[in-house]
Amino acid sequence: MRTLFSAALVAAALGLGACGGGDAASPSAAPPASSASSASSLSLAAQVGEKIFTDATLSGSGKMSCATCHDPSAAYGPPNALAVQIGGVQLDSAGTRAVPSLRYKEYTPPYADLLDNPDGISVPGPGGGYTWDGRAATLADQAQIPLLAANEMANASVADVVAKLQAAPYADLFRQAFGSDAFVDSDSAFLDARHALQAYQLEDPGFHPYSSKFDLYAGNKIGGNLTPAEARGLQVFSDPSTGNCASCHYQGAGLNGSSALFTDFSYEAISVPRNAAIPVDADASYFDIGLCGPLRTDHPAVAGDTFCGMFKTPTLRNVATRKTFFHNGVMHSLDQVIRFYNTRDTMPEIWYPTAGGTPKPVPDVGFPAYGLVTTQYVGGTVQKFNDLPAPFLGNIDTQLPLDGRAAHSQPPMSEQNIADVLCFLSTLTDGDQAPATPPTSGACTS
Repeated sequence: MRTLFSAALVAAALGLGACGGGDAASPSAAPPASSASSASSLSLAAQVGEKIFTDATLSGSGKMSCATCHDPSAAYGPPNALAVQIGGVQLDSAGTRAVPSLRYKEYTPPYADLLDNPDGISVPGPGGGYTWDGRAATLADQAQIPLLAANEMANASVADVVAKLQAAPYADLFRQAFGSDAFVDSDSAFLDARHALQAYQLEDPGFHPYSSKFDLYAGNKIGGNLTPAEARGLQVFSDPSTGNCASCHYQGAGLNGSSALFTDFSYEAISVPRNAAIPVDADASYFDIGLCGPLRTDHPAVAGDTFCGMFKTPTLRNVATRKTFFHNGVMHSLDQVIRFYNTRDTMPEIWYPTAGGTPKPVPDVGFPAYGLVTTQYVGGTVQKFNDLPAPFLGNIDTQLPLDGRAAHSQPPMSEQNIADVLCFLSTLTDGDQAPATPPTSGACTS
């Protein structure tokens, strides 16, 4: 969703915590999936969903549950740094996209080609829905995908899932929640199971704890004072002339009065580099172009379709705890991600491969080592946007910091800007515990 960002949004974003005052500490572990009182605080349907979520017997391998890829201790994201997760009947089938977190999904609207932006300023555009391409309208719809996908939980059919549910130790709880005849019809029982998973994710506070330092700051609570570095990082995050992160990762009040979600549910085409670590990318003719497929089919991949290459903007909550970034998991550190945004256009040779060049035995002093490509080439052609077919290059977003500026020109963010943004993003980690004595030294304290 290409935004018309204005000073009004910056003011609103900064005003969200204007009554706050000083994360120099490492991110704390995420809280557990549910509390000891979950049985009394969750509806029967949600209690069933909690059982299903952690039940590995509901997979073709018998060893993979929802929680395998959506680990509560990793903010309901993957617990490892793999670009894509491994599933299937023999646990040897690679996925095709990185696994997102399941936290903070409760206000996600169904996908629409023209969705109103929550900032109240941006023009409507593609937004909403679940998964990287929004093809699931609800959490219940999303739950069907991994249960039946051959490279995930790999059940042969709906009936296969239901037979396992009927044999599970919580089958009686399932009947209590959905009726004594809940297993008579497989399609109906499968729908109930999906709604149970949805109920669990909506009701259990572990999926939306709002317990970060930023939440303390936004609520003017003890422990929520941003350090000078974090406060500067928020400024860069919001500033449309430098970081401009808020143009997509909107941090104002969300839908239905929700707290800041750090996403506007929109879709952008930024063409991150192709990831050779994904087996499917070994086929040079294969392209994942988001809203235009291959997993979504209602926007055919034809020249002129302005949605091709677009992927959903994820929430930045708990982003500092993640080990894999972007839809194809091509990057593995938050520092690298911020630097990609800053230098994709000014130094494309460190992000995309070079064809026909001669590698230097030793890079020049000052040649960056933080990119995906650490070899410096003389001559050759940089294969920029190498994971987006040429007919769709016109769909690439041109907002700062990815504004298409000339190679080797000045990037929009300084080294200090980058360091400060990283400090601010660490304040979005849930489970923050304010130290008894605020730190006086460290990268994010001054």
